[in-house]
Formats: sequence, structure tokens, C-alpha cells
Amino acid sequence: MKRLISQLKPKRTLTALALALAMSLLMLSYVEVRRAQAVSDGSYRELATFANVLAIVQKNYVEPVTTKRLIEGAITGMLSSLDPHSAYLTPDLYRDLEVETRGSFGGLGIEITLRNDQLTVVSPIEDTPAYRAGIKPADEIVKINNDFTHGMTLTQAVKRMRGPKGSKITLTIRRKNVAQLLTFTLTRDVIKIKSVKTQNLKDDLLYLRITTFEDGTSHDLDQTLDKFKHDHQGQIKGLVLDLRDNPGGLLNQAVKTANEFLDGGLIVYTEGRRQSQEQKYFSEKKVRFAPYPMVVLVNGGSASASEIVAGALQDQHRALLVGTQTFGKGSVQTILPLDDHSALRLTTARYYTPSGRSIQAVGIAPDIVVEEPKPSLASLELRGATVETNEEIRERDLPHHFENGGQNPPPPAAGHGAPGKPARPATSRTPSEKAGAGAAKGAEKPPKDVQLEKAVSILKHWGQYKSLLEKGQERYATTSAG
Repeated sequence: MKRLISQLKPKRTLTALALALAMSLLMLSYVEVRRAQAVSDGSYRELATFANVLAIVQKNYVEPVTTKRLIEGAITGMLSSLDPHSAYLTPDLYRDLEVETRGSFGGLGIEITLRNDQLTVVSPIEDTPAYRAGIKPADEIVKINNDFTHGMTLTQAVKRMRGPKGSKITLTIRRKNVAQLLTFTLTRDVIKIKSVKTQNLKDDLLYLRITTFEDGTSHDLDQTLDKFKHDHQGQIKGLVLDLRDNPGGLLNQAVKTANEFLDGGLIVYTEGRRQSQEQKYFSEKKVRFAPYPMVVLVNGGSASASEIVAGALQDQHRALLVGTQTFGKGSVQTILPLDDHSALRLTTARYYTPSGRSIQAVGIAPDIVVEEPKPSLASLELRGATVETNEEIRERDLPHHFENGGQNPPPPAAGHGAPGKPARPATSRTPSEKAGAGAAKGAEKPPKDVQLEKAVSILKHWGQYKSLLEKGQERYATTSAG
């Protein structure tokens, strides 16, 4: 993977990924490490205290412990105390990160975070062992094989969940409103992310789902659009771009994706403490540009790079956003390689939408709010289980998250209530997919995707909704589903 000096190359995470660390959520930039600057006298005193503690631990701890182990632990603790997305990457994790950003990695395909010191699932990645097994958002991972996860760091969890293709791993899960613990035995696989999925809808409308922003996402998007145009006399009557549960990815891919749908104008800009962290990204002015009707689907799982795309299309009045409030990750993480082949992933800037919005810990409110219907008893997987609420995790719920920093953060969308009570995320599936593996027996039909149905209805009656594009930050009527 190339190191870039001036161009940020961000990666997600919504939160940290177990088996897809830095897919989600984070926006990555590769830069050369600068030599340490001179430190103040106060810093020297603190460093002397650290050295004293190090010596005391090595001399008195119940078992011998190496200096390397203590230093790595100290660095890990230092970075994790800053914010949820800064972290120390060991050489192994750094190599894994480089592989993962190419869209292929080994593991289970599950995104995790720490919530109230408990390892918690953000979401399984589509078409992976975790997804097929029926692991759900907000599931708490109590044990990995025979190891309890209490006190386990995200890095340690990632390391335990990794393994060769074909090897098995057991996860013990605590699920809300289910009395007993659940045990899942999963077979590890090489996770190959197909980031662009498509489906022709009725009336020659196009459905595009982007699951993550990886190397090659924009290329796949271009090919998909070209093929559709070729098959439909060079025209697109309407397009649904599904970014639900998309945890983010590479900034350059998000910018190229937004550029595909825009005819000039600002896409996103970043601001940090250093001048090198101030970047602006613009879309190209097209010779021929067809502003066909467009709806973008978002929810609480839409984070980071996907929020960049959604925010740009909303601010530039190019598309209507439908769904629920997004995750709210508005920070840039820079990867700083170290001499021993390890690296620091450090939060270095905030990003802003074209209108100057920082969505950090706030998210993007859709133009039209469509809640997902509550699941019926028949759709539950376990006999006797009550209806699950599937509490969603957002940036503002993560420990040590930093605040918005803007003077006038956008208000929640109509129907969302207080900022502390976000709406539930929608389950996102392509139109052709059936209910996920592990669905309850007797559930003959997959649940309706009411958000997608609303998007299609908007495209079919575009004349009634087009005026919403010109009204900026105002939010419109809530559509309640079921």
C-alpha cells in the first residue's frame, strides 16, 4: 500500500473492527513519521515518573515481565485514552490493516466496539461467517473460545478472532431480552468484500448498495453505471444509493463516489491543528451531466466515509436522504508508521460537509425519516424470546469521544426526539436477498424493506419531492412504518 504525504487516505471505523480493523469507519492517511520534537521540563518529569513505575513493576510484579510488553501496554493505554479511534497497531495488526484496505482479509467478518467495557457487536459484514450465523448488532461477546472478554482490549479481541481459513472459533453471546447465553461456532474464512452490489428495480430504476469504501469501489461503481446505461439506451431514470450500515472506508473512494454523482462543487474538507491536515476535495465539472432523480438510504450504521458521500449529496442538493440519523463519526485518522513496523492510528482532524457542518457525535439527519418497523414475534430466532429493540451504537455513545466542535450543530430530524434517543437502525439487504441465516422457522416471507419502498415511491413521484432538494437544512415530514 502506497504511503501518501499530502493526500489523506482515511479508513473507517465507526468503531474498531474485529477482523476488519480500520475497514469502518476509518479514514486513513499514510505519512512519514517526523522525529520527536524537544519536550518541556514538565514532560521530562512525567517521563521520569513513567520510568520509575516501569522499574517498580519489573522488580515487584508477581511474574517476570519484559520491557517490550510493558511499553506496548503503556502505548496502547495512552492511545485508547484519547478517543475511540486512536490506537496502537502492532506490526501484525499494521500488516493486517494494509491487507484489509484492499478488500480481502481473514476472519469472521464482524465489527466490534467497547461499550461500557463490554465487547459489543456493531454489525456483521454482509456475506461473511458472522452474518450467515445470525450474529446481530448490539450482541455482547462474553467469551471467545474459553477466554472471557471482560477487560479485553479491541486489539486483543481482533487477535483472538483471527485465524486460518477453515479453523473454527466459538463465540458466547449475550443478547438483549434473551435469558440464556447464545453459543455460535463459526468457521473462519477469507473475507472478500464486494463493496458494490446492484439490482434492477421496477420501471427501470437502479438500486446500488455500497457496503464499504475499499480500493476499487469507485471502479466497480463506474462499471456498474456504465453497464446499466448501456442496457437502457444510455439513460438512468432514477437511482437508489443504499449506504445503510456502511461503516466507512477510504476517503479517496468516498470522494470518487460522490464525484460520480456531482457536477462540480465541494465534496468535503478537513481541518486540524496542522496546516497539512487542512484539505479540500472537489468534484469535477462534467461535459455531459444528467441529474437524474436520486435517493440515498442511510441509518445509524452509516458512518465516516458514507457520511461524507451522504452529506455532500445532501448539501449540493443532488439527492434526497431517506432513513434515520447517521452514526456521527466526523473525524480523520492518520496512520503514522514507526521504525519497528508498528504504527499509530491517530485522530488528527475533523471533516466538514460542503455547507460547513461538522457531523461529529451528531450525524446527518435525513430529509425524510423512515423508521424500520418493529420485528414480529415470528421473526425472532429463539423460541420464547421477546421482541428485541436492537439498541444502536453511535459515536456519541463511545467512551472518550470528542464533541462536535461546531457552534450550530444541525438539529435532529423530525420524529427523532431528543438527541440522546436515536432511532433504531434499519436492517439493510439488497432487494433480492431473503431473511438472513438463522431466521425463525415459520417465517415464510422476508421482512419488508420499508425504507427502500419509500425510496422507490419517491423516485416514481419525483415531481412531488424535487422541491425538497432546494430547501437546505430544513427537515420534512416523518414517515412512520408499521
